[in-house]
Amino acid sequence: MKFLLINPPSPLSESASPSLGLAFIAGALERAGVEVRVLDLVVFPYDRDRFEALLAEFQPRFVGLTAVTLAFDTAVDVVRDIKAVDPDILTVMGGPHVSFCAGETMRDCPEIDFIVLKEGEETVVELVRAVDRGRDLAHVPGLVYREDGQVKTNGYRPFQHDLSLLPRPNRHLMPLGRYRTLGLPVTMTTSRGCPFKCIFCVGRNMVGSRVRYWDVPTVVDEIEYLSALGFWQVHIADDLFTANKKRCHAVCDGIMQRGLKVNWATYARVDTVSVELLEKMRAAGCTGLLFGVESASPDILRLINKRTRPEQVVEAFKMCVDAGITPCASFILGLPGETKETLVENQEFGERLKDLGAVYGFHFLVPFPGTRVRKEKNHFGIKILTDDWREYNANRCIVVTEGTTPEMLDEIGERWDREINEYYQEVRERAAIGQVSQAESDMLFGMDGTQLTYELMMNRLLEEQGEWSDPNDTAGQALNALADKAAASTGRPRELAFRVLDTALSRKNLEPIRENGRVHWAWVDYLD
Repeated sequence: MKFLLINPPSPLSESASPSLGLAFIAGALERAGVEVRVLDLVVFPYDRDRFEALLAEFQPRFVGLTAVTLAFDTAVDVVRDIKAVDPDILTVMGGPHVSFCAGETMRDCPEIDFIVLKEGEETVVELVRAVDRGRDLAHVPGLVYREDGQVKTNGYRPFQHDLSLLPRPNRHLMPLGRYRTLGLPVTMTTSRGCPFKCIFCVGRNMVGSRVRYWDVPTVVDEIEYLSALGFWQVHIADDLFTANKKRCHAVCDGIMQRGLKVNWATYARVDTVSVELLEKMRAAGCTGLLFGVESASPDILRLINKRTRPEQVVEAFKMCVDAGITPCASFILGLPGETKETLVENQEFGERLKDLGAVYGFHFLVPFPGTRVRKEKNHFGIKILTDDWREYNANRCIVVTEGTTPEMLDEIGERWDREINEYYQEVRERAAIGQVSQAESDMLFGMDGTQLTYELMMNRLLEEQGEWSDPNDTAGQALNALADKAAASTGRPRELAFRVLDTALSRKNLEPIRENGRVHWAWVDYLD
């Protein structure tokens, strides 16, 4: 049995690390004896002809896709291409969007054969076995399917409370090398579940209210493994890493006992940290904590069931800075109860936190399927402006309250973007005359290098123009020639192109491949 897993096309800004969900599914399928491949269309360009060739060569029985709301329509386009090539391929979709829109998805997208609800490791394995053995699908919990033209749902599968029974993510099939080349972090989790009930968050509904943990040795093993792959940072993507202080201490102790030198960042709440814990986390390599501050208004915080207070934010951020950890504050614009006055409060509070040494940013409320704020929009006094899933990212206004307008909210977002752009422009102007710090210089190169590298990957420059003109050239000569091509194809400065490629080569993200007397450049796609 063969199973192709696909990460559908999505903006890099929305998919800034390898898909952990697909890695877990790949691990479950491989452990069950299924032959698996992964196609990551975030870091590989989608081309219909090459895709058809892959399907013809691999001949999968199943093709599965994961999709967040923003990428759902694109994922459906890929599914339709699959069915156009081979209608007999069975298509499966999972992820948060379809978990809470399963009925309408099956109704509107007949090309999708199955939907796997919520956590999918066990469900997808049971689906494959049932199809392989001709068994009744009615006995597969967590599955939505069609039978005699009717959509059938088997309900949600109970959460697996013993996470040791689940496979660890299988990363050797993932193109981790491309993400490392782009300067992006690698993601892992140490737990599943969130005990809090914020009305705008889909996470609790996806993974449950009871926090389930992998044992500490397993967690530290994975941190050690990922740190050895050469990523600049490990991102711990737990819904709330600091939910259990005792366990946080144990994880940090494990990192330090092994002598691991790895930078990592994670999520926290302001009411779940302490001086002692933060000092321990910093000693273990934590460099940043992202806090969902959401709003400076106590009334809004109560309305959204956040259960925190602005003064707790200030205290927690002071503790972070004192411990040497950068606190990052995320504000949400357009929450229930938002007014012109609360928007001003948010901006003023953000500046106050910045003065403490924090970083802050604004995002728009997105009423994702599965969230309470979407289900009870009238109760919370919000108006959803569109159900076009392609608009569902946190960078545009799609919700208004009785006290706001789209123009009012957009103005805040645009002002924030303008201030960021002006800051970067000011740094660039100083860089042009050699008046920047090393940190600022590294920041600019990181931004420009990531963007240029991504363009080269998606334009297939190495695949189409990466052959050495003379196999006897030195690597330096061939790299200079490649830099000329990169600059010409992207319109970027030749100096930047050479530095990006030279850095990739020195970090073993780029390599020369010798075949049949010819040499061509290639990205290092796989690290394991």
